[in-house]
Amino acid sequence: MTKSATPSHLLPVFARADVGFERGEGAWLVSTDGDRYLDFTSGVAVNALGHAHPHLVAALQEQATKLWHMSNLFKSPDGERLAARLCEQSFADMVFFCNSGAEAMECCIKLTRRYHAMKGHPERYRIITFEGAFHGRTLATLAATGAAKYLEGFGPPMDGFDQVPLGDIEAVKKAVGPNTAGILIEPLQGEGGVRAPSNAFLKSLRQICDDNGLLLVFDEVQTGMGRTGELFAYKRTGVTPDVMSLAKALGGGFPIGACLATAEAASGMTPGSHGSTFGGNPLAVAAANAVLDVMLKPGFFDHAQKMSLLLKQKLASVVDRHRDVLSEVRGEGLLLGVKAVVPAGDLVNALRDEKLLTVGAGDNVVRFLPPLIVTEAELDEAVQRLERACVTLAGQTKKEAAQ
Repeated sequence: MTKSATPSHLLPVFARADVGFERGEGAWLVSTDGDRYLDFTSGVAVNALGHAHPHLVAALQEQATKLWHMSNLFKSPDGERLAARLCEQSFADMVFFCNSGAEAMECCIKLTRRYHAMKGHPERYRIITFEGAFHGRTLATLAATGAAKYLEGFGPPMDGFDQVPLGDIEAVKKAVGPNTAGILIEPLQGEGGVRAPSNAFLKSLRQICDDNGLLLVFDEVQTGMGRTGELFAYKRTGVTPDVMSLAKALGGGFPIGACLATAEAASGMTPGSHGSTFGGNPLAVAAANAVLDVMLKPGFFDHAQKMSLLLKQKLASVVDRHRDVLSEVRGEGLLLGVKAVVPAGDLVNALRDEKLLTVGAGDNVVRFLPPLIVTEAELDEAVQRLERACVTLAGQTKKEAAQ
């Protein structure tokens, strides 16, 4: 008699693949049954320095012997240092630390509304967002995302968001009204299918905000911390926001998020207007400072940009050879996607069978998100596995067509 599998007590909100991992090193993960997988998911753009990076491990081990938690009612010297470093590397003057990307976006939304309210215009609370966006799973960030599949079953969406097509500047202009507070956009959509608005479009958004006294908010939860080849994606666009969210790779795998803003944009945030029990936790701050130590070393982004160019070229070559499976390559830096002809989920599964981990996205796209420390040899290995997966899927497609 076969013994039934042990039931899971985890809330079944994830369609989990039937594989678990016990350890990792660099771009590789080792499953509980000993198989080695090449990780081009990176925890969905989180493990930017790979797994078990020695500098991050040492930083967390050292901090763990000192202090795990303290209240934000007291000063945080290490948190102050991290905030200063982020401001030094960006447009920002002020930083609020939290625990996740959704929390970072909640702070951005509250800050944007509060900015106008404290200037005597509480009616200015609406934020323009874009189709295909993904901003988080809280009720406010779901409303900002606007996708029906995420909103279904959770009651009326939170009011205050006006969604328009990505790239349609005339639609943006029409959406601006007396109640508009700001414009929120990802400089490169990840979940939405690795879709990039043009720099000209982003510059037009900046002009609209300047002309109408609005705040321009960039969601860099996925694109920030080196993912597009610069520390922050906005630096590649020629457009500077007023407010920006960070998370994912900020802690290299340890949960931490941040809302960055200019002093003017943050001027409405006063004691008691926002808070977090765990935001700026000493362990999280230690991890984030360690990530910056590595990323700010000379040559780090040169390597990431070189690997990006190589991977883009190699992926394009596979697309050319397998038009029956793939149609195009998208993205910037090491946030790349291939648009599939077959169902994207089938490609993700076929790649996992080849021991290559990738992640799906909207518009039938599969994302390739290797750690930024990936080597050329590992790119070659990944592309070989993609090639084999394409051959398998093409064969299955022909077999189905013949039946």
